[in-house]
Order: sequence, then structure tokens, then C-alpha cells
Amino acid sequence: MRIVPFEPRHATAWRTLNEAWISKHFVIEAKDRAVLDDPQGKILDHGGHILMAERDGEVIGCVALIAMADGGYEVAKMTVSEAARGTGLGRLLMAACIDKAQALGAPRLYLETNSSLAPALALYRAMGFVDLDPSMRPASDYARCDVWMERPV
Repeated sequence: MRIVPFEPRHATAWRTLNEAWISKHFVIEAKDRAVLDDPQGKILDHGGHILMAERDGEVIGCVALIAMADGGYEVAKMTVSEAARGTGLGRLLMAACIDKAQALGAPRLYLETNSSLAPALALYRAMGFVDLDPSMRPASDYARCDVWMERPV
């Protein structure tokens, strides 16, 4: 497995991987559609980054770091293909996010998720994320969001 920066050739895999996990658990929302259909314009052109995981030439996972106004990054659209689940790839992707944020001098990583995604929550907590106090939670663009987390970098 290798983790590489997003390239235009990854656009279909980026969209397909994310549509699969979102539609399995939730409804694809307007913000989802915007970043899935235009990762260059909505993430990369605004100072963000997308990492893609490949195995034997096949894309099997991805994650985005969306630039935030405070210099931090929102971890978003992290998924691993069904065939690659249980391989430790989620941990590798999150470690790559942390490494990238450190290299960029970011003060924190932030994420929004849903309480029904127990494996994801366990991973985030194992990687140092903590729940935000209710007074520190910004409004979310996602109806499904009911958990807000962050970790210092």
C-alpha cells in the first residue's frame, strides 16, 4: 500500500469511494456533492490536500484535509474500500493526515462525524482526537453531524 497526493486521475475513485460509504449510512448531501464532484475547486484550490491510498495500482482509500481559517485542517471524506477494511489502512491514512498537518505547521486537526460510526470514532480517539465541548462546536453544513472532534498537531 502507498499513500499518494491526489491527481486528476483519482477523481473517479475519489467520488466512487465516498459515494459508497456515505450512501450506505446516510443521504448524500449538497456539501458532499460539491466536494465529490469538484475536489480541485472545493479543496485543493483553497489550500487543502487530498491523500489517496493505492494497492497494486488500485485506489482503496482516501482522505481530505480541508484548510480552515485558523490554519488548521478539517479531516474529511476519509474512507477505505470494503475490500481493504481491517488492513490498518484507516490508521495509515490518519497518520498521514497528522504527518501532513505537522509538516504544514497546522495547530490542529478538526473533524465532524456521526455517533453511529463506531469504528471510525474508535480510530479517531485512538489517534488522539477528543470530543469538542458543546460551547466550542461550530454549526455544521451536514445534517448527519452529531459529533465534533479535534486534536492538536
